[in-house]
Amino acid sequence: MREPLVIAVAQPSCVPCDVAVNAATHAATVRSAGARVVVFPELSLTGYELDAPAITVEDPRLTPIVEACAEVGSLALVGAPVPGEAGRSHIAMLAVDGTGATVAYRKVHVDTTEADRFTPGSTPAVLDVDGWRLGLAICRDTGIPGHASDTAAMGMDVYVAATLMSAEERALQDERARRIATDHGVWVAVASFAGSTGGGYARAAGCSSIWTSEGVVVSHAGPETGAIAAATLS
Repeated sequence: MREPLVIAVAQPSCVPCDVAVNAATHAATVRSAGARVVVFPELSLTGYELDAPAITVEDPRLTPIVEACAEVGSLALVGAPVPGEAGRSHIAMLAVDGTGATVAYRKVHVDTTEADRFTPGSTPAVLDVDGWRLGLAICRDTGIPGHASDTAAMGMDVYVAATLMSAEERALQDERARRIATDHGVWVAVASFAGSTGGGYARAAGCSSIWTSEGVVVSHAGPETGAIAAATLS
């Protein structure tokens, strides 16, 4: 029988395009979260700066996060642009643990403002952590019902979403989480950017949350930067 899984959703402060500073903040968040899995928002390492250079998984600026994960036994899911083909990039979710970083997922449903630079990912993705199947999503993916359905078809216990929405979209963010939870009978964890993060988002929604498979919110952060919400999944 698998053990309960402690998951945290975080909304750290972000310095636009400063990966080194943001990675240090991510590392401090991992240490303080007390969770096996710590989820960060979309493009959390750069902010929503669509011209920020892509980051490789070998980038030494990720070292503080790797070290923090090794110290506390966590897996961090962090947001970053990563290299693609023909000079284009992907909006991605990196899985960082005590051994290093890998690209866990590439955003499938990029929006029109992102499409000039970013190539959509081709497939959904599920990550196994201690016997728990984590379906991965980035922002607009959560609004496409087929994305959750395709991910659920791979077998998932938790739908993990890294998002960026405006403060005016907080209700929409919760509505999507509740729908996915009840439609597919899975936990939902949403890490949502807070504060100012570039790309015209002077006031992002924050309010990261964790939902049961019955669509009940069990942990909810406020709109402020630096907040963390956590829950034990069993």
